[in-house]
Amino acid sequence: MPDYTPPDDDAEALEPPSKSELKRRMTALQNLGEALTALSDKQLQKVPIEDARLLEAIHEAQRISSNSARRRHLQFIGKLMRDIDAEPIAAALSAMDQEQHRHAAHFKGLEQLRDRLLTEGPDTIGDVVQRWPATDRQHLRNLLLQAQREQKRGQAPAAARKLFRYLRELSSAAGEGAAAEVDGDVS
Repeated sequence: MPDYTPPDDDAEALEPPSKSELKRRMTALQNLGEALTALSDKQLQKVPIEDARLLEAIHEAQRISSNSARRRHLQFIGKLMRDIDAEPIAAALSAMDQEQHRHAAHFKGLEQLRDRLLTEGPDTIGDVVQRWPATDRQHLRNLLLQAQREQKRGQAPAAARKLFRYLRELSSAAGEGAAAEVDGDVS
């Protein structure tokens, strides 16, 4: 998104925006509307949409499967968004996006810890206990050894998944990434 710099001259501020600028604004609103149609109903409830017509249009766009009809409907959503303040909606979408990135980073960190446990073995259990003192050492060790055995035999990584789930439970019990895991999307 290009950086906006306010005009230096008062005379420039009184001039109406160019046709190209208006088109860029409309395209941005249409893209924002398209992002809204990609949200689930649960996520859509978190977005501050006060216009009932806009909300109905978003739900309608989610049901449309024809590409050309969907494109026209997205243009209609963009038109409806011209009449409302889109900043709170954009801010809510941005916050949701940041939360998803935090959740993904947390998830990736847990995966890396699991992989480190699998490669370095039981010596790494102390690091987990230091990070989460409530860790059941024996349970963690059993899961780790079982996962390593499966890995050596070339079996499906069922124990590695159990190990990951246990690490995730420890993390959520400690309050790490709890807000992102409320939805239960992680498996």
